[in-house]
Amino acid sequence: MRRGLDHVVHLVRDLDAAGEIYDLLGFTVGARNRHPWGTENRIIQTPGFFIELLQVVEPEKIVPAQGETFSFGAFNKDYLARIGEGLSMLVLEGSDAGHEKAAFDADGFGGFDIFDFARKARRPDGQEVDVGFRLAFARDPASPDFGAFTCTQLNPENFWSSDLQRHSNQVTGVAGVVLVADAPAEHQKFLETFSGCQVQRALDAWYVAQTPRGSIDVMSRNLFTDRYGVPAPAGPGLRLAAIRFATPGAPELRRSLAARRMVEEAIEGIVVVPPRAALGATLVFEVTPG
Repeated sequence: MRRGLDHVVHLVRDLDAAGEIYDLLGFTVGARNRHPWGTENRIIQTPGFFIELLQVVEPEKIVPAQGETFSFGAFNKDYLARIGEGLSMLVLEGSDAGHEKAAFDADGFGGFDIFDFARKARRPDGQEVDVGFRLAFARDPASPDFGAFTCTQLNPENFWSSDLQRHSNQVTGVAGVVLVADAPAEHQKFLETFSGCQVQRALDAWYVAQTPRGSIDVMSRNLFTDRYGVPAPAGPGLRLAAIRFATPGAPELRRSLAARRMVEEAIEGIVVVPPRAALGATLVFEVTPG
């Protein structure tokens, strides 16, 4: 089954400071939520997709990965220590975690137990509700700094909120994510298994999977820098480099961010917020008709 983009994890050192940056970028940022294993998050929603701002707040509570048990907390704690802030994990929309795990295992990209968890969430009106998730983890053996899993919502009616999807930057949804690698073609099989979508070559150093919700682009680091005017994250294998948003308000956003020196030089049709201004992430706003 083809899997659309569900969310990305943006790992940060200070959750409130990260919320202020996303607020400056014109996003509505949700309240703090606590995980039982020592991390906290804040959510930025668009229809069917969200950014999870994540902070490690109680590292002593984080349990290391053991055997077939993937540790979400340990992966992000280690990522922060080795690499720093940035986009640490890509998550696709799940529907049947058992089937997804079986597919990942069969192609040599799995080996982890399914993980179920629940937490409390606070809606914009202050009401506290229960949300739950079922996760199936995948791994590209050549990409130790790239986290990947599917997420099936167990209480979607409590999670999604139209109030949280109204943004002053007029973002209407996710257009895609961009991965980088030294040799994009070498990761084609993994991405096809993970997404359930065909990965097609756009250029020698650029491959694209069009999912039901947004595209997954994987390109060489040089091509990424040529296209977006910012440095690509380094390291072995795949790295998650950028999130692309669709908005008719990109021209107004460019003027606002330029005054704060939060954008790179003008690139026709897009606004690029560089890693230096967005805590290790590249955020791309693409002009769409109003």
